[in-house]
Amino acid sequence: MEMANAFFCICLSNKKTVILSKKIPLIMKNTFKIFLIFFLVVSCRQNSPEKLPKLKEAFKTQIASFEKEKERANKFVNEGLTGISALQKAINDAANVDKEFNRVYGMWKKVDKRVNDLNQEYQDLRSRADELFGALDRQIESLHDEKNKKDLKAALEKSRGKYNATLVNTEQAIQRLRTLHTEAVDIIKALEAAVAIGQISEINNELKSIEGRVDDIMKELNTTVEESKKVYEDRIQAVS
Repeated sequence: MEMANAFFCICLSNKKTVILSKKIPLIMKNTFKIFLIFFLVVSCRQNSPEKLPKLKEAFKTQIASFEKEKERANKFVNEGLTGISALQKAINDAANVDKEFNRVYGMWKKVDKRVNDLNQEYQDLRSRADELFGALDRQIESLHDEKNKKDLKAALEKSRGKYNATLVNTEQAIQRLRTLHTEAVDIIKALEAAVAIGQISEINNELKSIEGRVDDIMKELNTTVEESKKVYEDRIQAVS
């Protein structure tokens, strides 16, 4: 009886060993497939000599970030202008004047922060563009076919020249936004001083002057966004 049980255990053990031995190659095969897929994915990511996909994606992300900050700046500037109009009304009505001054100063302090943030986004956008154009230039320069190299370099230089002109206009637009902020705060300071000495002055002309410039500045910044998207979607695709 004991011999029969021992024989049964050996047979059962051998059966498990056979089943396990069949599973091992299958496990190894699946593991190898996973490793191969991972290797191919990593290889594809690293195949571009100048890492163009990564640089293009970084540029695209920065365009969106700049556009978002531009919208924020526009919102806060317009709210600040509305605040100045409300301030003039409060002065005329002699209602909560000090409280209104504090509120409007606070609004334009936020505008100043948004302009600074917008300028930082612009600097980052320019940096991302330089990195991408530089990588494209190096990759084109490495080509052995002289005709391809010549044609692609010409296309790249044209694209880069046009975009650099856009960036110059962007920097000027942000500087105009800074100037506008300074003038708006001066208007508030002048009003506060006028009230303190008992003289109420009208600011309609100064306010209209500022309001008239906001639209032009924002149009210039909108052009920056549009040209950046064109560089990414059209021109960069053509030379990469």
